Amino acid sequence: MKRPRPARRALLVVACLLPLIAVAAWQVLPSGRDDLTTVTVTRGNIENSVTALGTLQPRRYVDVGAQASGQIRKIHVEAGDQVKEGQLLVEIDPSTQQAKLDASRYAIENLKAQLQEQKAQHALARQKYQRQQRLASGNATREEDVQTAKAELSATQARVDMFQAQIRQAQASLRSDEAELGYTRIYAPMSGTVVAVDARVGQTLNAQQQTPLILRIAKLSPMTVWAEVSEADIGHVKPGMSAYFTTLSGGNRRWSSTVRQILPIPPKPLNETQGSGSPTSSNKSGTGRVVLYTVLLDVDNTDNALMAEMTTQVFFVAGQAKDTLTAPVAALLGNGNTDKQIARVVMPNGSIEQREVRLGLSDRLRVQVLDGLNEGDHLLIGPVDGHGG
Repeated sequence: MKRPRPARRALLVVACLLPLIAVAAWQVLPSGRDDLTTVTVTRGNIENSVTALGTLQPRRYVDVGAQASGQIRKIHVEAGDQVKEGQLLVEIDPSTQQAKLDASRYAIENLKAQLQEQKAQHALARQKYQRQQRLASGNATREEDVQTAKAELSATQARVDMFQAQIRQAQASLRSDEAELGYTRIYAPMSGTVVAVDARVGQTLNAQQQTPLILRIAKLSPMTVWAEVSEADIGHVKPGMSAYFTTLSGGNRRWSSTVRQILPIPPKPLNETQGSGSPTSSNKSGTGRVVLYTVLLDVDNTDNALMAEMTTQVFFVAGQAKDTLTAPVAALLGNGNTDKQIARVVMPNGSIEQREVRLGLSDRLRVQVLDGLNEGDHLLIGPVDGHGG
């Protein structure tokens, strides 16, 4: 059996030591950035916006009610129908109004007949007075008889005036009765779409206590978004500000608009509008509640893709920048309200360099980098884990 040569033995020893040398070198030499949690500075679009939830409503609509009491005889439209201004919508049984109108006409005829009778009495009184005046000029009558004839003439004239006033009053009442009869036929006050019908044929309406709502007509373009913005964000929303919104049914589609109006008073809570009458309970109800202000913005709806009561997510755009350097907010250190923060840049050799970065717009996830970083820089997130700065 041959013994191994010294050179061959040395090669075997070196082969066995190579793995140990590699492990020691990995522990001693500085590692690169591959084992660090980093993010990259990239270019992109960034937008500073205020978000809110809203509800879609028609910009123009009218609630059609009944001004006459009675039973609904016919409804000529259904929800979804297109109507034109002046189109007949609803008919109410006119029996009561017609009877009242006939009574007013008969009353006027009666007054006119009494007026004619009184005019005849007045003409007779005038003749008596004129005869007494002729007799008095020849001293053939007493002064007392002349005064009596004159008083009767004045009295008959007063009664004529009274009946004429009563006729005018009855004619005014007649016009009111004619209008009430006309209210039994309800016409469209505007062109649009019937979006709701709240009454049924055969239903009895009582217009004496309140105006019963029968249906609603709306123009479905433009629509208005009633957005609810919290008091923490309302200071960033201004009239004329650009905005856009999405809907659950619209997919990725965006509808662009501008802020038309900010209502200055938030809606009252339900328990306050009911009026408990107790100041203490009102204060308790307001404790801890979120104050929301209503912001209105309009949008065209020519394709009828938007419908009433749809839920929207609204974005009020305070500022935006396109094709700009951006970095994740999580990769920056310092006060989030300042325009300068610290970023830890991981160099190719694994060392970490701290830089002061000047910032611009932020969408709460990424922030615009104005100065201090370059595209492609790797920023450290989290602890250093033993790497030097």
